[in-house]
This record gives sequence, structure tokens and C-alpha cells, in this order.
Amino acid sequence: MEPEHSRVVQAASAALIAMRAGVDEPSVPGDDARDVMLLLFHECSSMVSALSSGGTAPVKMQVFDNAGNEVPIDEADPPVRTAVRVLLAEVHGDSEAARAHIEIALASAAQEEMDTLMVQALRWTMRLSEECRNRDLPIAEWITAALY
Repeated sequence: MEPEHSRVVQAASAALIAMRAGVDEPSVPGDDARDVMLLLFHECSSMVSALSSGGTAPVKMQVFDNAGNEVPIDEADPPVRTAVRVLLAEVHGDSEAARAHIEIALASAAQEEMDTLMVQALRWTMRLSEECRNRDLPIAEWITAALY
């Protein structure tokens, strides 16, 4: 494993461990934030694929407001829209588009929005890994080590 990748995996693992311990917004070093988010969304994409039986059983993505009502993606808060778009790009095998969405957010979003995007990636990683675990589907070893 390349040292750069190892550092990113360690940062992502630490953030997952913190979330599991109840930290609402775990900190990720600023230099690693983009790469951690890309790694998390990539792993989420792999788990979505596993959950959808390799694409034969679609997985539905829903976005909810604070009251628990489903909202169209275009009406969701900007960080949630970005998260959905990044995940969809990854699910469709377009890692460059996923990276572009994150780069745009990094260049234009407020720090609070970037924190929300990171938390969304962490929450989805936790939820998807739990569902994969319940169904005995593959999960990246570093995620399993951080969460279980």
C-alpha cells in the first residue's frame, strides 16, 4: 500500500471510529479531507453495488428534510446534493466526475458545508457497511476494523 493511501485510510478509519463513539463531526486533517471523502464515497459505491446484487437489484436513494419528509434532490441542502451526486458518479464508475464534484465544493462551499459533506460520507459508510454486514456481503477490511 502506498504511504499516501495508507495515510488517507488511517484518517478515514479514525473519523469512522470517532463517529461510532458518538462524535457528531469528527475532524479530518484539512489536507486529507478531499481524499478521505473520495475514499469513503468509493467504498459506499462498492457497498451499493454489492447490495444491489451487482446491479441486478437497484438500490433507491432518498433524501429527507429535517422533518423526515422525502425531498427531490434539487431541493436538498447543497452538501447533501453534492453527496448524492458524488455517490451516483462513483456508482456509475465515473470517479473523475466524483472528484470534480468534491473539488467544486472545496473551492466554493463554506467550511460548515464541507463538514456536512464529510459527515454524510461517514454516515453512509456506516449505514451501508452495517447493511452489508447483516447480509454477509463484502466490506473493505479497513472499514470492518474501524467499526466492528
